[in-house]
Amino acid sequence: MPIKLPSDLPAYDVLSQEGVMVMSEELASKQDIRPLRIGLLNLMPKKIATENQFARLIGATPLQIELSLIRMSEHQTKNTAAEHMAAFYRPFEEVAATGEKFDGLIITGAPIEHLPYEDVTYWEELTRVFDWTQTNVHSTFGVCWGAMAMIHYFHGVPKHMLDHKAFGCVRHRNLAPASPFLRGFSDDMVIPVSRWTELRREEITAAGLPILIDSDETGPALVQDLNHRALYVFNHFEYDSGTLKEEYDRDVAAGAPINVPANYYPDDDPAQPPQNRWRSHAHLLYGNWVNEIYLTTPFDASQIGQASTDWRAATRSE
Repeated sequence: MPIKLPSDLPAYDVLSQEGVMVMSEELASKQDIRPLRIGLLNLMPKKIATENQFARLIGATPLQIELSLIRMSEHQTKNTAAEHMAAFYRPFEEVAATGEKFDGLIITGAPIEHLPYEDVTYWEELTRVFDWTQTNVHSTFGVCWGAMAMIHYFHGVPKHMLDHKAFGCVRHRNLAPASPFLRGFSDDMVIPVSRWTELRREEITAAGLPILIDSDETGPALVQDLNHRALYVFNHFEYDSGTLKEEYDRDVAAGAPINVPANYYPDDDPAQPPQNRWRSHAHLLYGNWVNEIYLTTPFDASQIGQASTDWRAATRSE
């Protein structure tokens, strides 16, 4: 089954050309089926690129997905046209006021990791989002800074500044091969990393949270939070082949200190085209997440977030 998108959303044409099954709202309304409702709280400056990345991954499963784009209510983006934001995004406060329920919610990263959480202009509203997920979202997926913010808010796990940017394609270990979220994963894998902060494994484990994917070089990458029905990923499975290159070229052009992204270009030579060695694991991770939502979310969407929903048992290790 396809992902349901507005036919005039840029991702509709991009994914159609890539062979991803997409369906317009008009056609989807004629099907007698309850699609999974997935929200994307997009905190990234380049909204359209981020929409494409996540829609590509969650739209590759056999299930019908209805993607809803959400923004912070007061924060105004400077990198995406106001017309695009007005046409496709709804402010969180409007979404919350309707009492809507979502089977899944993705909270993206944001390039603000150098700031203390409380200094982020929309931190107070974001904490309301986190609380709202406990009653209105079946499963939440925090990504990079979004994941760091969630694990800090719910568990007090701090982030720590690095003396240099963790940047490149880093080898990681699969610590939980029996986890349904890692079904089909290799024992090790390469994941794009792009951040100036880290979370330390001893502080995560002290909070009682299992680490599913880890790296000797850059630390924990994927953490499960059963009590809050959440996954936290601190790296970027969703990145396109050229995303690290765009970040590197941007910093070089600005004269900012930046290393060549490690293990990304052949022979670490930026003159050569980068290689994508994470695409299959990206599709596995997000496909597994969507499948687990499908298996465990209530058929009656009004029951999402109810205490009787046994997400803990349904996400058991196999």
